[in-house]
Amino acid sequence: HVQLVESGGGSVQAGESLTLTCAASGHTNSKFCMGWFRQAPGKERGGVASIDNDGMTSYATSVKGRFNISRDTAVGTVYLQMNSLKSEDTAMYYCAAAIGRYCRTFDGSPVESDFVYWGQGTQVTVS
Repeated sequence: HVQLVESGGGSVQAGESLTLTCAASGHTNSKFCMGWFRQAPGKERGGVASIDNDGMTSYATSVKGRFNISRDTAVGTVYLQMNSLKSEDTAMYYCAAAIGRYCRTFDGSPVESDFVYWGQGTQVTVS
């Protein structure tokens, strides 16, 4: 079992940056694809970015070029650097883990059904 805890959310102005952190604990020796998802009020949760064990990344079209996902395997942490934030980025952001070395994506977004471990989420508000 893997536990995921997100941090780093907050309220920022449009155009500013924010970095989210996901700390993993538990059976982290296995190979995991790590992903970030978000859910805005009244909308379905959607994939934002993913990173596999080889460091290959993928991004949803809406964030490509503005967001950067990275991981520090040694400390079991995944980051989401968010730049040039827009009001439409306002959402609850979730970190998730999928078992396996590689990530499946669709139109750049991680495939949500592959992810079995989820954090509680951290709120990002852009005004």
